Amino acid sequence: MSLHEAAPPGPTTADRRRGRPWHRPLAVCAVLLAVLTVLSGVGVAVDDRTLLGEPVWVKPLKFGFAFALYSATLAWLLPRLDRGRRLARWAGTVFAVAVVVEVGAITVQAARGTFSHFNADRTDPVTLALVPVLTFGVMVIVVAQLIVCVVVLRQRTGGGDLNRAIRAGLGLATFGMLVPLYWMVTGVHPRTVTDANGDAIPMYQGHGIGDPDGHGMALTNWSVTGGDFRVPHFFALHGIQVLLLLTVVLAALSARRAWLRDERVRARLVGCAALGLWGLVAVVTSQAARGQSLIHPDGVTLGAFAGVLVLTAAVTARVVVVAVRSRPAGAP
Repeated sequence: MSLHEAAPPGPTTADRRRGRPWHRPLAVCAVLLAVLTVLSGVGVAVDDRTLLGEPVWVKPLKFGFAFALYSATLAWLLPRLDRGRRLARWAGTVFAVAVVVEVGAITVQAARGTFSHFNADRTDPVTLALVPVLTFGVMVIVVAQLIVCVVVLRQRTGGGDLNRAIRAGLGLATFGMLVPLYWMVTGVHPRTVTDANGDAIPMYQGHGIGDPDGHGMALTNWSVTGGDFRVPHFFALHGIQVLLLLTVVLAALSARRAWLRDERVRARLVGCAALGLWGLVAVVTSQAARGQSLIHPDGVTLGAFAGVLVLTAAVTARVVVVAVRSRPAGAP
């Protein structure tokens, strides 16, 4: 090679991001929580202790599964941002650490056979040490989530369908994380309950609306005797996975449906799904706030569900019809 011959170009930023496609702290967090989910499942099977009628290991199982799934989603997403990558990286790291600490505290209390959140027992030094961690840990998680959401809203890269799925999904997730803060400060129900060790534990709050402790469904433990803000929390938190999966399905279908090859059409369909998810979350949030169980809807709730379904179906049908009619003549 002559001295005047150009040297081969170095790796671009995009190349480097492809070489490290996952946010490592969030990926580690997801793996740890996935392992915890499996171990908690074993605990449910072999440990017969209960808290308010629920196996002591169900709560670590639910939190581990939910945050493992969401952390893995963020671990995949953050390295693909083009703007504010450093801020998003730090926010993701803070989120991962806070989630591990939060779920770790929940697991410790479960192993001890006592309550984690809302526990007002001032005679137990371990509880005294962990309750502030549980309380402020939620706030740290929410703030980190808000920062990630703002950074993502500034992005202009990627396909329109993926951008729409990420933005709508993170918006839903942020709302879902704010819901617990709402019920923590609006409905205080002090009472005394018995933990798995037979000890009387003072509690300053509960999950149920109308029935503070509720009588829960299998596995989820969502109240069947009153409202429960864990319902909108769950649907909102995991909406982003539904929307991302939809973008994958639409991209796969575009190989056989010419009208789906238009990125704008796929983006509109993702928007229709986001509309339906937001409507669903709005209905179950209102239902919980009125002290109504998810599985015992009244006429108002059923009418709202029907309205969301009809509206979502109508706008989706219109997008499909317009896209098919606009297909270029002679297209396969």
